[in-house]
Amino acid sequence: MTFPNASYPFHNALSPIISTIFTGSALLLKPSEQTAFSTSYFVSIARSALSTCGHSTNLIQSLTCWPNTANHLTSHPGIAHITFIGSHPVAHIVCASAAKSLTPVCVELGGKDPAVVLDELSAYELEHRVLPILMKGIFVSSGQNCIGIERVIATPAAYSTLLPLLRNRIQNLRIGCPLEDDPIDIGACISSARFSYLESLIRSAVAEGAELLAGGTRYAHPKHPKGHYFTPTLLTNITPQMAIAQEELFAPVCLLMPASSTSHAIELSNSTSYALGASVFSHDKKAVERCVSGIRAGMVAVNDFGAFYATGMPFGGAPCSSSTTNTNKHGPSRRGGSGYGRFGGAEGLRALCNLKS
Repeated sequence: MTFPNASYPFHNALSPIISTIFTGSALLLKPSEQTAFSTSYFVSIARSALSTCGHSTNLIQSLTCWPNTANHLTSHPGIAHITFIGSHPVAHIVCASAAKSLTPVCVELGGKDPAVVLDELSAYELEHRVLPILMKGIFVSSGQNCIGIERVIATPAAYSTLLPLLRNRIQNLRIGCPLEDDPIDIGACISSARFSYLESLIRSAVAEGAELLAGGTRYAHPKHPKGHYFTPTLLTNITPQMAIAQEELFAPVCLLMPASSTSHAIELSNSTSYALGASVFSHDKKAVERCVSGIRAGMVAVNDFGAFYATGMPFGGAPCSSSTTNTNKHGPSRRGGSGYGRFGGAEGLRALCNLKS
């Protein structure tokens, strides 16, 4: 059984379908209420493929229900494995329910992914190689990406070079609908439910010393007044003590954080209670190895963003240290970090199997 979240509804439906079929099992998909209709359509495509190949279409089922009904599913003894993608509070409910039948659960709980940019890179490389990757990592899918870059952590020379580059690029992003407008750079969010919270986090950060260089508020699109648009946002001088540096934003917001050294950059990377993905940009092999080893994350890309994801490597987070959860004043302790278990890759396929010695 899989609980895909609302972001990337096609991928988050198709990926578990493929993994389940390849391991000889059947799948029950419980999609987000926000993507119920699209998931039903995607499932119909997969079921048609099964029928064409002579297999039963009953191997894949999609069921949309409200959370109070989902408890019946997660505790049902007929469910052999659960993959949950979502928030910490809901994960606690799902895991407690699954424990009634001792059903194993793979949990992915989002991230606050850092991109560490070190001083060894030239101004040309920062502008023409690193900047495009950062922009993609931050603003792809309007920032609604669990492994999206939420914090750009740069050492002094890189910071001073990146700041005007990011400001110019973000201030000039074009907002619109990809089906009707051309050209555009960024589309709508799936919902405006979190916009007031985002705006309050941004106001709080500015009050604590951050500098708002772009965006910061929701956007009323003149052509699409019912669209859920948030202006592409850049905040600089971010410190880990700010709430905005601790909470997963899931929005088109770039936080630029200064680091005094490689060690400081690693410390800042590990200053949240999340530990999903990360990126490191440098030509210094020893510095890269220090970051890859020292940053607490389930996945790290080197001089790239999300390369581990695009190549089908095992996907998942890591637990956070007790010191992080004990000192985080923003919200409840999240000892689980970004979850546990893996999907994707050979390791993800094995997680859906009962190994026999």
